[in-house]
Amino acid sequence: MSRWLRLALLLPDYAQTAFHGVFSHRLPGGAPRRVAQAVVVGDEGVLLSLRPELHGWELPGGTIDPGESPEAAVVREVREETGLEVEIDWEVGTWTRTGFLPHTAWIFRCHPLGGTLTPSAETPEVVWWDPEALPETLFPWYREPLVQGLAAAGPPVERTEHQGLRAIAAGLAIDLRMRFR
Repeated sequence: MSRWLRLALLLPDYAQTAFHGVFSHRLPGGAPRRVAQAVVVGDEGVLLSLRPELHGWELPGGTIDPGESPEAAVVREVREETGLEVEIDWEVGTWTRTGFLPHTAWIFRCHPLGGTLTPSAETPEVVWWDPEALPETLFPWYREPLVQGLAAAGPPVERTEHQGLRAIAAGLAIDLRMRFR
C-alpha cells in the first residue's frame, strides 16, 4: 500500500480526533476531562505506553470515573492498561491543559507491586525505557511530568499549559513518524 493511500486512510481518524479535541467539552454535558497518569519506575526503567488512536509514547493512565479519586483512578488505569499492580509513591503534580482537548491531569510516581506486563486494547504496546534514553517519539507534553516524576520527591507541582497549534503539529508529526517507521 502506498504512503499516500495509508495517509488518506488516516483522515477519518484525524477528523474524529480533531472534532473531539475542539468540540467535545463544548457540547451539552461536556466538560474538561479529568485524568490520572503514572510515572511507573521499576528495575527495568520507566514504563511508557502507546495508544491506537494517536501513535506516540505517553504515560499510562486514563479518565477518572465519577466519584473516583485520582489516586484510585491511577492504580485502576495502570492495571487495566498494562497488567501491573502499582503502588503510589507520591503525587508529582497537576497539569491543567487548555486549548485542544482541555483536561486536568494528576500525575503520580508509582512502583510496580506485581502482575505481568501485558498490552491491552487501550494500549497495544507497553515498554520499559531507560530514563536516560527516552524515545524521540514521546509526546512533548509528557516530558516535564516525566522529568518531575523521575526526580526526587518534592511538593507537588502545579502547571497550566496551553495546547495550541504547536502542540497539535508536534503530536501529528510524532504520529506520522511512528506509523511510517
